[in-house]
Amino acid sequence: MTLLPKLRLIGLMAPAAWMLLTSCAVGPDFKKPAPPAVKGYAASPVSMTAVGTTNVAGGEPQRLVEGLDIPGEWWNLFRSKPLNALIERSLTNNPDLKAAQAALTVARETMLAQRGAYLPSIAGSFSASRQKTSELLAPIPNANEFQFSLFTPQVSVSYTPDVFGLNRRTVESLRAQAEQQRFAWVATYITLSANVVATAIQEASLREQIAATHQLIAINTNMLRILRNQFAKGYVSRLEVAAQESQLAQIVATLPPLAKQLAQQRDMLAALSGGFPSEGPDEKFELAALQLPQELPLSIPSRLVAQRPDVRQAEENLHAACAQIGIAVANRLPSFPLTADVGSMALEAGQMFSSGTGFWTLAGTVTQPVFQGGALLHKQRAARAAYVQAAEQYRSSVLTAFQNVADTLNALEQDANALNAAAAAKDAAGITLALAKQQWQSGYANYLALLNAEQTYQQAVINLVQAQANRYADTAALFQALGGGWWHRAELIRN
Repeated sequence: MTLLPKLRLIGLMAPAAWMLLTSCAVGPDFKKPAPPAVKGYAASPVSMTAVGTTNVAGGEPQRLVEGLDIPGEWWNLFRSKPLNALIERSLTNNPDLKAAQAALTVARETMLAQRGAYLPSIAGSFSASRQKTSELLAPIPNANEFQFSLFTPQVSVSYTPDVFGLNRRTVESLRAQAEQQRFAWVATYITLSANVVATAIQEASLREQIAATHQLIAINTNMLRILRNQFAKGYVSRLEVAAQESQLAQIVATLPPLAKQLAQQRDMLAALSGGFPSEGPDEKFELAALQLPQELPLSIPSRLVAQRPDVRQAEENLHAACAQIGIAVANRLPSFPLTADVGSMALEAGQMFSSGTGFWTLAGTVTQPVFQGGALLHKQRAARAAYVQAAEQYRSSVLTAFQNVADTLNALEQDANALNAAAAAKDAAGITLALAKQQWQSGYANYLALLNAEQTYQQAVINLVQAQANRYADTAALFQALGGGWWHRAELIRN
């Protein structure tokens, strides 16, 4: 038989063996968990419409629309070009997102590498040697020479039929791990975009609070100047001047913490967009420049588990754990390695592949683990326990997802009420302060009444700004809690 027919024989050997022997894959087949049989996110029905507050940024009424889809670029609903630009720059430059992308590539390439075990392993080799044998022994070549050269080109084929599905379960596990990493990448993507929005809103809130604090400092500074003039003329006591000095000092003391928080938010925006603090973004944000989305999505509960990347990640972790059981079982069963070698052996290079120089071998082996000190049995038990662990982790992820949505929906309802109350309190405090000033200037009220009115107004201004920021932030949190619309981003759904 010449070399070419032998190679063809070996090439047909492994696929034929595969078709004959790979008939089953031991271990349980993975079944996708059913969505939870719940109809809502809270014990009581969710209010579908939140109250609005007129003449206040972020005071627009909001309406929940059940089944409304989430756009892939949901942040565009805030109608802020600087915010859109900052998010797109963050999605391009953020190192955590790039690291998650690279981890996905690692997982996919590892899975593809394992798939190579489905096919035979073929290696070619060539050896050339010059040797001399002892004259006390019979000459080795047929030419009866004691000194000769040997040229050996050879092809070796090895293949282990996947009789019990060891390789299939391994590939299945690695594929699930790759999908798990894909959803980890998606989660990083959604978290990044939501963090940029939340940080921008917090920055805008701090700017408003700093501006309000500066205004209050100016008012109290002017009041202190008036009091000192009146004290010099004997119209007020030193106690009233001291009280105003204390009030001003307390307001001034609130400014450095706000400035520190603002600087930290700017540093965070720089880091999220992939830059150093010294390369902070040019964008600056104000609450009045953000538009509050008025129609909010409310995904049905059965869809939430398919939309949340952390739940999908836990599901793929469960899938991988299921496949690991099959791997542990298959490792306790026999394996059937097949090997074949074909080549030529000649004393001269020109004689290679000539008639009579060829050789070939075919070999099959059966290997059955007999005694491993109980290691394989305990690994199988560990795999089953790991599956139970992954199942409970999946359930925990589902519960957390529903909790996030329920908390956010409740927060949105309370935010609307809080903003309405804060706006009313600020208006009432402003009227009270104005009347107190008039009465004090007319001599109908003492300075302590005016001081109390100032303190009330100061807190009302700060509360209103915080209430505005909470409503914007919790609106963004709802989009994140419902999955962030990643299924509309081509780069996230591409396999």
